[in-house]
This record gives sequence, C-alpha cells and structure tokens, in this order.
Amino acid sequence: MIAYLERFIHENDSESRPNDDEKDQLPNICRSLDLQGTIDCVATGLAGKDFGGMYTCEPLALIRPASPDDVARVVRAAYRSPNLTVAARGNGHSINGQAMSDRGLVMDMRSTEGNHFEVVRMNGETFVDVSGGALWEDVLKRCVLEYKLAPRSWTDYLGLTVGGTLSNAGVSGQAFRFGPQTCNVAELDVVTGKGQLMTCNKNENSELFFGALGGLGQFGIVTRARVVVQSAPDMVRWIRVVYAEFEDFTRDAEWLVTRPEGESFDYVEGFVFVNSVDDPANGWPTVPLDPDQGFDPSRVPRTAGSVLYCLEAALHYQKTDHPSTVDKAVNSLLGRLGFIEDMKFQVDVSYVEFLLRVKHAEESARENGTWDAPHPWLNMFVSKRDVADFDRVVFKRMLKEGVGGPMLVYPLLRSKWDDRTSVVLPAEGEIFYLVALLRFTMPCPKAPSAEKLVSQNREIVQFCVKEGLDFKLYLPHYQSEEEWKRHFGSQWSRFVERKASFDPLAILAPGQKIFKRISQL
Repeated sequence: MIAYLERFIHENDSESRPNDDEKDQLPNICRSLDLQGTIDCVATGLAGKDFGGMYTCEPLALIRPASPDDVARVVRAAYRSPNLTVAARGNGHSINGQAMSDRGLVMDMRSTEGNHFEVVRMNGETFVDVSGGALWEDVLKRCVLEYKLAPRSWTDYLGLTVGGTLSNAGVSGQAFRFGPQTCNVAELDVVTGKGQLMTCNKNENSELFFGALGGLGQFGIVTRARVVVQSAPDMVRWIRVVYAEFEDFTRDAEWLVTRPEGESFDYVEGFVFVNSVDDPANGWPTVPLDPDQGFDPSRVPRTAGSVLYCLEAALHYQKTDHPSTVDKAVNSLLGRLGFIEDMKFQVDVSYVEFLLRVKHAEESARENGTWDAPHPWLNMFVSKRDVADFDRVVFKRMLKEGVGGPMLVYPLLRSKWDDRTSVVLPAEGEIFYLVALLRFTMPCPKAPSAEKLVSQNREIVQFCVKEGLDFKLYLPHYQSEEEWKRHFGSQWSRFVERKASFDPLAILAPGQKIFKRISQL
C-alpha cells in the first residue's frame, strides 16, 4: 500500500546502514568534487529525518552546495559512480522521507538561498528570480519591503523552499484565481540527473520545464526560478464564517471561486472543525481570529452534526482605501452567502502578517513540543462529484473527533492548472477539492500513537478506493511501481519518458521510491 501507511523505518535497522564499500568510495568522490561548499560525512543526522518524523535513514554525506555549479558537480559524481543517489533537501518539511537518500548523498539546498534575487521586467510583465533554496517567507519579505511586489500564488506555510514547492505544486487560497505555484513560474534553472545545468521555460527545453514542475524531484534539482509577481497590497480583511451543513458550505465556496476576477475575494479556503467546546485543537476555539472574539454556541442549530464547517476568505486593499469602500466590497459578497447568522469573525491585518499567519502556529507548536513530534499528514484532491460522500463518511464519522490539527477542505478549478506539468488531478470535472488532514501528534500518554493515526489514514484511502471515489493523493508517496502507475494513470508513460531523458540512471530523489537506481559497473 502507500509507503507512508507502512511501519516506520528505524535508524537501527541493519539494512539502512552504509556498508564498508560505500563508505570507502566516498572519500575518493569527495576529493574529486572540488566544491565551493562543504561536505559533512559525520554529522548527517539532519539529513536522515524530516518533518513527518516517521522515517529515518543514514546518508553517506550531507553536502551544502555554494552554487548551482556545486549541485551539478555532485550529481555528475553520482552519475559516474556505480550506485550513488542524490536527494535535494529544502527545509526538511517532507512527510514520508521524500527528501532522504539512504546510503546516498543529501544536498542541503538552504545553503544556496542567497544565490539569486533580481526583479526582471519583460514584455510588460514583472518577475523575480530567486534561488531554489530560498524560503518563500524570505521571498515575501524582500519582495514586499524592497519593491512592494509579491508573488501571486502561495502555500499556507511559507517556511518551505521555492524548489521544494515547485516540485510538488504549491497550493493555497489564491490558487482558485491564479493556479498553483507551478503555474506562476516563467523559467527555471535545473540540474538534471546527468549533472547538466539547464535553463528551461515553455519554449526552451520545455519537456524539462513542465516535467520538473510537480515532478517530485525526479527530473532535476531546481536552482533558480523566475516567479511571476504583482503589486503587493498593504492590508487584508481576513474573514471566517461558520456553516452547519456541508451542502451550504460547498455551495458558497464554489460560488466564490467561480466569480470573475475583481468580483470575489482574493483568497478562499475552508476547514472542518469539531462541534465541541472541549477541544482546543479541533473544536470551537479554533475559529475566532482574535482573542477578544468568542464563539457563541447558542447560534449553532440544534440539528447540527458532529462537525461544523468554516469558510475562510480575505480581501486585499491599500491603506489609502476608505474603510467604507472595504466594508462595501466585503458586505456585498457576504450578503450572498448562507452561513449561520452572527457566526462571522473578521480582523484587519497587514498583507505580510496574513501570509505569515501559520508562523504563529509554528511558534506555539515548538513551545509545546508538537512541532518535533511525528506528523502523519494526509493530503488529497477529491472531485466535486464525490466530495459529499467523502464528508459523509470521513469527516462526519471517521474524523468526528478531529485529527489534532487543521482539517482543510476547499475548492479549486482545473482550468487554472496546466496539464503539461507532472501534477496529477482527479479525472472528472472543473471543480475539485483539496483535503488536507494536518495531524499533530500530542506528546502525552493519552494521545493516539502515530501508528494509530497512520492506520486511520490507511482506512480513509481504502474507503476512497473501495467506493470508487475520484481522487488523487497530493504529495503522493507509494511503495511500488504498480501503485505509481495507478496514480499517474494515462500520464505514466510521459513520466517514464521524461525520466529516461533527464535522469536515466534514476539518481535523483530516491526517497520517492518511484524508480530504482540503475547500477553502472
């Protein structure tokens, strides 16, 4: 079944330890690299774990490249070796060991974060060139503070690298308007599995360009991205409204995301929460946006079930806009929605503060220890056709007590995604839903174990398969080639052809477990 649904791989497993032959070949390879960066063959612990906390391995070395040339040299050395693999590690936020290389080389791309930053204006459009190892939160701050510009499409959490999210998709509440981050890039510099540093875009080396976007690191390592930017707003009106019925919630969310540009909010997301006051991680306390705001349970209909739904939206504006103008725009949209009366929460915050909203949750999680605990997350795309059945069984029954963290669900539009990239979506319909179960295991004896939560993930996926739901895993991770074939479906042959072209020995991203390294004798 799915690799993240399997038992943990422990550090003390004998199979995961480098053998003597592998250790012996490493000094010769390291001497031949002539890197500007550093190589650490001792303190590799960072490279052997990730945010998911469910997998560990023992790489041969942790390399901190200083430039794209360093990255290319490392990959070329692996290409010349009998069996070495290379994994590019961003900020270590993968869940299932995707950025690991057991008995291979791991490159910490954060060491390259300062290599590129340049605003580029071409053909009436504005872009910013950034390093693949740069964090999105740093891109945000520098773009806004220095140029009053900002990328159009984001992720919810910005402590991720540019190359990392572009290798998956990069989805947040702006994606209904501008598509995922993979559709907001004009050009890439990529080091292929042959160790070639190539510039690619829609017209030049286009197969590599589209393959690398959402390609799970299988075709190359992104060292530079040219990202589309626009003028940054000063402020955001951040709003949450509550629903008792999933049908009402999805109707309003779909109405908002299908409105023409300029006639809707600038950000639309949603989440499910437990209909209870007793759960600070999953219940009523998670909804208000300000400590002074209270959740009035008397407003919730007596007919409400085990879970409720929150539609989250945001409207951008400038400090020069009159408050009445902002109020009119917001009230015009909210007046068309059918949320529970008086169940509205809103605050006005700066644009940067809004985009860094998850940073505050990270700080709290670090303080209480949950940030370093295992995170058996499950992310999916579910078609509009089947999302009501998913709600009926998964949200209302299986997850009626929550997951110890956010349960996101909100609509996206297929027409905003480019099917030339490697990202795979559900088969049917214009509208599909992102579902993200962002579990945080609690460091206390009564909390469910990570194994139990992983088992529940397996049950959810098995339900979707058994009932024939139209879905795809987002941030996928499977154990066998047959499972990957089913995941990619008709796109599998294209994926394999791109692999043969750009990483014929299957050196890159071995942690994804899609292709086996081809030995060179």
